[in-house]
Amino acid sequence: MPGTLYLFPNLISDGTVTTALPPDVRSLAGRIDHWLVEAAKSARGAIRTFGHPKPVAELSIVEIGHDPDPTQIDAWLEPLRAGFDMAVLSESGCPGVADPGAQIAARVQAAGGRVVPLVGPSSILLTLMASGLDGQRFRFLGYLPIREDERRAAIKHAESESRASETQLFIETPYRNSSMMTSLVETLAADTRLTVATDVTGAAESIRTMRVDAWKRFWLEQPEEARALPKLPTVFALLAAPSGAVAPRYAPVGASRKGEKKGEKHGTFAKSVKSDKRGKPAGHRAQAAKSSHADRTSTGRPTKGARR
Repeated sequence: MPGTLYLFPNLISDGTVTTALPPDVRSLAGRIDHWLVEAAKSARGAIRTFGHPKPVAELSIVEIGHDPDPTQIDAWLEPLRAGFDMAVLSESGCPGVADPGAQIAARVQAAGGRVVPLVGPSSILLTLMASGLDGQRFRFLGYLPIREDERRAAIKHAESESRASETQLFIETPYRNSSMMTSLVETLAADTRLTVATDVTGAAESIRTMRVDAWKRFWLEQPEEARALPKLPTVFALLAAPSGAVAPRYAPVGASRKGEKKGEKHGTFAKSVKSDKRGKPAGHRAQAAKSSHADRTSTGRPTKGARR
């Protein structure tokens, strides 16, 4: 495939185009005339916001939906085979990360084509960065179940998994933020740390991490009618106290730095990192797991306003 497929990040909060997208990314948008988008209507507005010099009516904008039809992908990629560059654009955030795009990228990869991810906002990673929770091992769960009993069971399971120092992240549709918060503070252990990140990158951004007992006092001491999170895109993250006296690990067990003996310690706990020839850490990539489409279907299809 002579053309290049770009995975184009979209804004996760309105009015942030100059702060959330680097100038070279916005400039590149103006040179792409063929777009595969999750939703055509919102994509047209986004492309205008990026500053495309052509009227959007003159662009090729193909709606692929949230779950692209695999039988249509080859036809969608015909401009790429003809030598034109193309871009995949989701409703918000980064294509292929809790959003459509992976199927398109996989088809181009299989054909030996060039796939280029572009720098842009991801509420999942930005939340993790600011949370103070373990960023070495983490799992993204997508949407938790809607039914109360199933949701609380999923919360307990996530908390149990996090005791191995694996941060658990998930999202919710804005109008269910408050009911999710109630479920969390009533279900999680008192010493579990909980992050609530609302309107990430936006004017009303709030990213706060506290123990659940502190959240519970803050939440339940308010009158029931006053218990409300803003109806804005929100990411939740949690990390339970480790089972046993285990400090957070920032390298695999037994790893060592170049020139060191295995098992040497640094500071209060082992943080030895085996380096490659360029001096970069090796062998300890973060383990991020996304929920599958089947998981999403069983827990309620994502709705507009839930941004990644």
